Amino acid sequence: MCCETKIDVFCKVSVIIVILLIVILIFVNIFINNTQDRDILVSIARPGDNTDVGNAIINFSINEIIVGNALSHAAGSEDILINETGIYQISYQLDGVGQLIGTFNFNAILLVNDTPLEDTLNQGPVIREDFSNRMTLTSTVILRLNSGDVLNLGGISLESIIYERARIDIEKIG
Repeated sequence: MCCETKIDVFCKVSVIIVILLIVILIFVNIFINNTQDRDILVSIARPGDNTDVGNAIINFSINEIIVGNALSHAAGSEDILINETGIYQISYQLDGVGQLIGTFNFNAILLVNDTPLEDTLNQGPVIREDFSNRMTLTSTVILRLNSGDVLNLGGISLESIIYERARIDIEKIG
């Protein structure tokens, strides 16, 4: 009877060890896959980066995050280079400041290889009278992009708008 008890305890301990090893392997696999396969670019435009008035392609002076090799951007440039074909989630924020109080309107659009993507047009409201001369547009889109593509963020306006700040966050999701 004593031997059966030792075998039972040994079996139970062995099962617990195997379960713990499986849990550890699953955790390690999830952690490694979530950090190694990510491709992320976050670029920011500060006041003074974009001095064009009205229609403009946005320059980004700061690369806050670059992870992986699927995306690249030279600080101070308007071009974001796509180095790997895939599906990308693109989120941006674009701040416009009117030079005059009165009618105020601007829009934003993404361009690929200098071609505006009409389905990404983000139309801002027309603001009139004595309201603030500042507005922010935000959007998130998912696009299939090819290796060699050049992505840009454009501001569109008939008014005297300057784009003081902008941010673009891009992640390859597939």
